[in-house]
Amino acid sequence: MSERDLFANFERMRREMDQLFGDVFGVARRRTGFAPAVDVAYAPDPPRAIVTAELAGIDPAEIEIEIEGRKLILSGSRRASESQTDIYQQVEIARGQFRRVVELGADVRGHEAKAVYEDGMLRIELPLAHGFGPRPPRPVPISRQDEPT
Repeated sequence: MSERDLFANFERMRREMDQLFGDVFGVARRRTGFAPAVDVAYAPDPPRAIVTAELAGIDPAEIEIEIEGRKLILSGSRRASESQTDIYQQVEIARGQFRRVVELGADVRGHEAKAVYEDGMLRIELPLAHGFGPRPPRPVPISRQDEPT
């Protein structure tokens, strides 16, 4: 089983447990938003981080993207259905505000980031600041305590 499948299964289990315990204890669960699913990948040529977020049904004008150091912050909202007469049997599509902070594993040049929204998927490409892979070792000189600095 791939690592991606493993995490998807954990997320599904978490949702099911929330639903089960909310129903068992009669707890009225109030949804204050949701966290969109995100994939993070690194490509070597040109060296960049690629973040893909699942944001179906969200107007791209409602999405904000910020970069703070190694953090990519996605926020926005998915609007509720406008129909006041529909009677729902089942509601699983999360609506409301969202905010997702994605920790990147490398420094990026945020001012060069590019984002494209297509078919409900937001793809953000962030050029890496120092290339892809390990950097060459850098010697660190050691001074003696009795030497002037």
